[in-house]
Amino acid sequence: MLDYISKLDRALVPPEGGARSIALLGSTGSIGRSALEVLRLHPEKFRVRALAGARNIPLLAAQAAEFRPDYLGLMAEDDISRLRGLLPADFNPVILSGREGYERIASLAEAEMVLSAQAGAAGLRATYAAAAAGKIIALANKESLVLAGGVLRAACARSGAVILPVDSEHNAVFQCLAGGIAARRDGTGQTQSGVSRLILTASGGPFWGKTREFLKTASPEQALDHPNWSMGAKVTIDSATLMNKGLELIEAGQLYGLPMSALEVVVHRESVVHSLVEFCDGAQLAQFGRPDMRIPIAYCLGFPHRLGSGLPGPDLPALGALTFARPDAENFPCLALARRAQERGRGCPVVLNAANEEAVAAFLARRLAFTSIPLVVEHCLDEHWERVAGEAGRGDGQVSGLSDAGPEDAGRLGRVGKNAPDRYADAAGERAAVEGIFALDALARSRAKEIIETLPRSI
Repeated sequence: MLDYISKLDRALVPPEGGARSIALLGSTGSIGRSALEVLRLHPEKFRVRALAGARNIPLLAAQAAEFRPDYLGLMAEDDISRLRGLLPADFNPVILSGREGYERIASLAEAEMVLSAQAGAAGLRATYAAAAAGKIIALANKESLVLAGGVLRAACARSGAVILPVDSEHNAVFQCLAGGIAARRDGTGQTQSGVSRLILTASGGPFWGKTREFLKTASPEQALDHPNWSMGAKVTIDSATLMNKGLELIEAGQLYGLPMSALEVVVHRESVVHSLVEFCDGAQLAQFGRPDMRIPIAYCLGFPHRLGSGLPGPDLPALGALTFARPDAENFPCLALARRAQERGRGCPVVLNAANEEAVAAFLARRLAFTSIPLVVEHCLDEHWERVAGEAGRGDGQVSGLSDAGPEDAGRLGRVGKNAPDRYADAAGERAAVEGIFALDALARSRAKEIIETLPRSI
């Protein structure tokens, strides 16, 4: 039984005056730049109220000069004067900085929609702020759901916020299920019966078919050379290890309220079929499209109406054939680690993500071998599980169901499933849960850094 994370009735109402007001978090990153390309095609349909671009000050200034938002956001307060000096003399927006600045932008009264496209766990706080404020969230930050899917489900139920998935695989599932979770305009049609499983496709990354010996000496340059997609460095490395698909399995479970047993991954090298939905009668629906993030971005920005993305459909005769294969679990163990983390729950997804972010950063800095990335993650996961299972008297390690960190301290994390609104009864409980998640995140990162120092370095 499918149970989508939020109601969709607010997103189905056309914006007043015909223009949707939007705040973009991560505007200078890959997703943010693609989103602005889509917005340029439809200037009459959108009003950009805010842009936040972390540390790429020249690009943020250029974007701001073009779109003239009321607010700008960046990470370092020291960069405010530099950004101000790059703006046109007749343009004087409010400039906010740091975590608090991002959270304020995410909850602006002037913005109906928020594109959450920050990279990594850092995007959670702003995503939660948008959910707590009842925004329509075009969610590209998968870590928000990996770390705090239950908290976000609770916040959406309380505030009326709407989550629309930008990730190509989850957007594909959303489109395939549009008749069940999107077309109902009364906001009550959130349960879709007849779905037996979701099938996410993976490109296989740059190392599909490579031997273990090759992977041991793989360089960052080789891992960043993705055959199909143009993405940021971290997600490209995650694609190479298949951790990206593991995180997306967790994300799919949190979005659609399904257990790991109803989620599958297949390798599809052409990256044309982005996901499939299988129904109880054996029928499957698939979404086809070019491997370009402008397509799912346009779908979310315009929802419930479709917008031109600037791209044609795939040329199927030119492709000739579409291939599918099972993942290589032996050479790419990160996929199984993600399944294990979500099935166990009790903070394991938080540890999984934190350890992986640290391991990927070390690999990119040539301080860790490619094949050591899953070793770091597994070591951190096993240590955490031994601790929490022992404290809870669950020495057999068998804890299942959707779960994420709760408001307890980082060492005593409780379970939460699809009934998250019953657990997080108010905003204070939700905020406490988010802070508990970041406490565990910090602990896991510290331990991952220690483990990294004991493992072989990259070439």
